[in-house]
Amino acid sequence: MTWVITRLCRDCVDESCVDVCPVDCIYEYTGDDKEAFPNQLYIDPEECINCGVCEPECPWEAIFEDEQVPEVFNDDTPLNARIVDVSDDRGVPEHEDKPAPSPDQIAENKTKWGYSA
Repeated sequence: MTWVITRLCRDCVDESCVDVCPVDCIYEYTGDDKEAFPNQLYIDPEECINCGVCEPECPWEAIFEDEQVPEVFNDDTPLNARIVDVSDDRGVPEHEDKPAPSPDQIAENKTKWGYSA
């Protein structure tokens, strides 16, 4: 079991999860292939120790256990796993304080991606 960051993170990219990760396994893609790796964070499944401390820190509610990823986000599990293959084009982002999203913003983001909890 590992954790997966879903597209609910896409273009939101709050680094609160990065701050709490004890093994620095949450990455941003720094390469040029933005089509293959959209603007979001990724968890390296080979480095993740399954501690789960990242999940409650995500204000966008974008992180799920791999076995609990909602069906609408099934493609996000292999997308996260591909971060393993681009070790030269990834880095642990510096945490920037960002304002927390409102409940309405979170709901709008979920609706945008076709997810209803």
